[in-house]
Amino acid sequence: MNNEKDLKEKLTPEEYYVTQNQGTEPAFSGKYDGVKTPGTYHCIVCDVELFSSESKYDSGSGWPSFWEPSQEDNVATEQDHSAGMVRTEVHCSKCEAHLGHVFPDGPQPTGLRYCINSVSLDLKPTEEE
Repeated sequence: MNNEKDLKEKLTPEEYYVTQNQGTEPAFSGKYDGVKTPGTYHCIVCDVELFSSESKYDSGSGWPSFWEPSQEDNVATEQDHSAGMVRTEVHCSKCEAHLGHVFPDGPQPTGLRYCINSVSLDLKPTEEE
């Protein structure tokens, strides 16, 4: 489903802008920034699992932050030289949707902060037993 027409029909304009054009939602505006619901976060474009609520923490940055992906193979990175700085972009390895950026200032055990746009994610809450 990487066809532009299909994606524009499936995604909201903001979801499309962020995931397909390496956009960024405004800080503190995303629906998952302060959420503590147990579950897994999936790619809004292709539904692959990316992060778990178990590695989510409040970084104070204004975006949902994780110290590691739940499925390492589903998350890829590359150097991003936009915005006048060098950062490491995070994207879905299956559909290449832009997710956000990763920084080396997170908590242990990884020391990483995956700073992810809420509109790139779909939270699937853990079902209660």
